[in-house]
Amino acid sequence: MADGGLSEDAMELHQLESFLVAADKGSFRQAAISLNLSQPSLSARVRTLEDELGVPLFHRAGRGVRLTEMGKALLPYAQSALESLREGREVVATGRDARGGLLTIAAARNIGTYTLPAILERLRRTHPDIKAHITVGRSRDVLRMVVAEQAQLGLARELRHEDVETTHLYDEEVVLVTHPDHRFATLGAASLAEVAAEPFILYDPGSAYFRLIQTYCRREGIGISFLPRSAIRREVERGGLRTISLGPTNRVVLQTSLLLRTADSHPPQVLALLGVLSAMYGARFGALDRARRGAGHGANGRAADRRRAGGP
Repeated sequence: MADGGLSEDAMELHQLESFLVAADKGSFRQAAISLNLSQPSLSARVRTLEDELGVPLFHRAGRGVRLTEMGKALLPYAQSALESLREGREVVATGRDARGGLLTIAAARNIGTYTLPAILERLRRTHPDIKAHITVGRSRDVLRMVVAEQAQLGLARELRHEDVETTHLYDEEVVLVTHPDHRFATLGAASLAEVAAEPFILYDPGSAYFRLIQTYCRREGIGISFLPRSAIRREVERGGLRTISLGPTNRVVLQTSLLLRTADSHPPQVLALLGVLSAMYGARFGALDRARRGAGHGANGRAADRRRAGGP
């Protein structure tokens, strides 16, 4: 041990636990009862922790104990350490459970808002024990999170990376929309030359100006824009926007894909979502195929072992 320092494993978790319970109870005797320990055992744990830190953590009085200034300083760090351990144990425990687990998904904004809810509802019906954590951002943010393994999988526009398997799911149609009073709405169609002469509404849907610009332009009946069809479906149904045809040869689409970090295997909750996406969009995932082949080989191998052992 270096002078004035601690070895890496000097401070043990059971010492911190004893310290926290004693601080909460204000009594070594009550803390020992709570932890199902003898009072000398609990006192020894606290004394060892104090010796390792080189400072007293409690004022000891006849009727109980109270924290010293150094004990108060240690308290939030000890609480954080045990809480982090508890959360880590929960994540590992759910990850072991083939029926459930935590699923981390990164999604592009439009996909996360308009497409992902239906996917998660389908997943919930087939795998109710799986919990999903969603992060929404731009498509390039989604790719970055998948590469960095901050998300198990991503839903975004078709982007490529050497460490990511990109699988096409569907094409998102981008349509020309106008206010119902715009002259294009009256005509029902427009040429690209006519569109090019109009003022466009271009803004980031995630910015603070989104609703302000949207409200003003709708009220004044000005401007046109290209937007994903899924994003404006409800507004079109309510009559707040009109879609304008550009002719059969001017269809604009964005390819939507699943981004999955390349790996030898994936946890059950990831495979469960791949199964849902395969059923919904007819997509074929290499990771899912490999998992199914591996499961088949495993079952065949176990059957062969039983036959060799003379079993059924």
